[in-house]
Amino acid sequence: MALRPQFTYDRTMKVGPDIATIGALMGDPARANMLTALLAGQALTAGELAREAGVTAQTASSHLARLEGGGLLVQRRQGRHRYYALSGEDVAAVLEALMGLAARTGHTRVRTGPKEPALRRARVCYDHLAGDLAVDMLEHMIARGFVVEQAEALSLTPAGETFMTALGLDLPALATSRRPLCKGCLDWSVRRTHLAGALGAALLDRFYSLGWAAREPGTRLVSFTPRGLEAFSEIFGVRADAD
Repeated sequence: MALRPQFTYDRTMKVGPDIATIGALMGDPARANMLTALLAGQALTAGELAREAGVTAQTASSHLARLEGGGLLVQRRQGRHRYYALSGEDVAAVLEALMGLAARTGHTRVRTGPKEPALRRARVCYDHLAGDLAVDMLEHMIARGFVVEQAEALSLTPAGETFMTALGLDLPALATSRRPLCKGCLDWSVRRTHLAGALGAALLDRFYSLGWAAREPGTRLVSFTPRGLEAFSEIFGVRADAD
């Protein structure tokens, strides 16, 4: 009788990307605070990130070296100063999704802070708009046939191209970008999708240039002016008094 081959299970065997390494890098509380501080899309110094994390400069330096070595951060130099930023939009998307998972499973901060409702309404996620207004904006564009969602992928329709051009966006220039034009990003506070990618970033920049909204310094908060919120409401079908 033929003997069956014997197989030994190797617990150290790894197949595909190593998510454990990424999880370990993001899982430390100090490093998590540094990464979420950079979700605003603004590069920060080591000292600023140390304050965000509540650690000493020496400890922050060690954390930053690990995050940079792990590919989650990049370093930018300006003169004698060094700044740190997220290495890409995909890092921001993972952080936003993890925040949504933490909220859904009850892992929330004990003290939310007075700006929590405003952040849920409108905030920056790396370089695009997030929060209630962003989710409502995308759902309105899908309902009007400007954006199509298929198999969780977003694409701009010809009607959407006309709509964006009327808003003052330079679509041919956006088409030359190496990043996707439309990309869905799971919103942590609403737990539905908002618009990322080159188009999402261009829309937020357009809102800034029109004077509809502005970033609150040192935070992720995006504040709309009354006139800007009224215009946003008329164009994207969002209630002007939405909180």
